Amino acid sequence: QVQLVESGGGLVQAGGSLRLSCATSGVAFRINDMGWYRQAPGNQRELVATITSGGSTNYADSVKGRFTISRDNAKITVYLQMNSLRPEDTAVYYCHAEATTTRLVATSYWGQGTQVTVSS
Repeated sequence: QVQLVESGGGLVQAGGSLRLSCATSGVAFRINDMGWYRQAPGNQRELVATITSGGSTNYADSVKGRFTISRDNAKITVYLQMNSLRPEDTAVYYCHAEATTTRLVATSYWGQGTQVTVSS
């Protein structure tokens, strides 16, 4: 129903910045919440930031003040501006979307993940 295409990951020096983008494609009745999650080796996938269709945001405490999530509802694209990156931010970052399918079922969709590596 929905495909998520991520871009913007890579290798960056501590203190640097990256901007992740996640564009949607496919068909859905409605795209609801979108967000970013991350998973470091040996850890569970954790929430980084989410944003509702109305623009309300939620951040993990560890990234508050450093990361900013935004979305373009016309393009149905979500962004994650990551500033003041730390080595602890190193993880695979996954784009997520909750969508109401054409069958009117709320369903979660995940991107393939993009590696963010922050060097000291």
